[in-house]
Amino acid sequence: MSDAPVPSPVPLETGRILVVDDDRAVRHSLQINLRKAGWEVAVATDGEQALQALREEPYDIVLTDVMMPNMTGMELLGRMRARWPETRVVVMTGHGSVPDAVAALKAGADDYIIKPVSKDELLVILTKALREKALRAEVVMLRAELDQRYGFEHLVGVSPAIREVYEQIAAVAESDALVLLTGPTGTGKELLAHAIHRRSHRRQAAYVRVNCGALPEGLLESELFGHEKGAFTGAVRQHPGRFEQAEGGTILLDEIGEIPLSTQVKLLRVLESGEIQRLGGTSTRRVDVRVVAATNRDLRAEVKAGRFRQDLFYRLNVFHIAVPSLAERRDDIPLLAQHFVRQFAERYGRPARRLSSETLRQLVAHPWPGNVRELEHALERAVLLSRGEEIDRVQLPPVERDEAPGEVAPGEGMPLPEALLEAERAMIVEALRAEQGVQARAARRLGISRSNLNYRIGRLGIAVKDVVYE
Repeated sequence: MSDAPVPSPVPLETGRILVVDDDRAVRHSLQINLRKAGWEVAVATDGEQALQALREEPYDIVLTDVMMPNMTGMELLGRMRARWPETRVVVMTGHGSVPDAVAALKAGADDYIIKPVSKDELLVILTKALREKALRAEVVMLRAELDQRYGFEHLVGVSPAIREVYEQIAAVAESDALVLLTGPTGTGKELLAHAIHRRSHRRQAAYVRVNCGALPEGLLESELFGHEKGAFTGAVRQHPGRFEQAEGGTILLDEIGEIPLSTQVKLLRVLESGEIQRLGGTSTRRVDVRVVAATNRDLRAEVKAGRFRQDLFYRLNVFHIAVPSLAERRDDIPLLAQHFVRQFAERYGRPARRLSSETLRQLVAHPWPGNVRELEHALERAVLLSRGEEIDRVQLPPVERDEAPGEVAPGEGMPLPEALLEAERAMIVEALRAEQGVQARAARRLGISRSNLNYRIGRLGIAVKDVVYE
């Protein structure tokens, strides 16, 4: 890195930077030249030392080499994105390692620079990263002001039943207490879990959701706790689990009632000790994570049936929030309906903006066994079929009849709405596989926007295991 001054018509902004490189000469050169440019500089010789420095003091930017012993720059990047998402990361790589730099950008790095480092280029890159950090901080501040002014973002409802839930969330959110959300499928437990995270002191860190019911036993343990290279067939590299990815933030264990007994033992140990052990590993790692669990099962009944450990149930049941069904909050149906109509009309560019009074009466009277999710899907279809400013007809889902187990009425197969959802799910999974999991390309293949694709992935519950690519 040359010491020669570089003329600049605009003074470059400076801040606090942590330089991470195992090469002493590179560290020394960067430290001297960045200090001359006005930066406050600290150095670390490897990823572990960098993480310790970040725990002790905040930094605006981390400038790290990619190839380092013990912990690579990519591994450091992954740990940082989980714990310190607001810190900008710039990676350094050699001329022959441009693919590493591209991979780092995909993994969340803000920029990269090729060695040997040019002082002029580096200062421009660092200034750009610093300005982006300031801009993102301003966005976070504005969002916080909106949350404070308007209350629970994305949560709709004023009925006594849902207001009681809001009060419970407000009471527990700022603590680190474990929260158990129970209620029927489709009541919005995941949305409430996210609200708990957004209102907590961990809001700037990661929010990680794990669908425990969607993963087989072996894969579930690997996803939760991670695995070491060679832990099992196909484990070709080290993999941090979801608990490590949620470091400093919140993890939602969705459908926790589906966890097999063998995994329940290991989960209980993590909840009690705060330590995880990767599959195939011999050492434990301490994690700082707030746990929220959700289930549509009656866990007390599951304990009595021997399918759920009693000690794990008591550990989870620290702060229990029972989420009401839509039938228990019918007063909220008009508000929810209008909310969904506006949302989908904007998303699909449709003119529909309101529901007729007769349609609202029909919606309020319907039993909605699928709860808020079923109402949402019905109104999405109504918006797509609407032609005017007012929606005067909503195709209500059929009310299921009670039938003996395994009994199927003659001529009945999968209902049309379910068949359409299955077909949509298959098309999206196929597109993601064809494009190696890159959502932007998959969206182009499907002829929809990336945001629309992301919405549908969440709505259909498409998990990582559904998209297998090399």
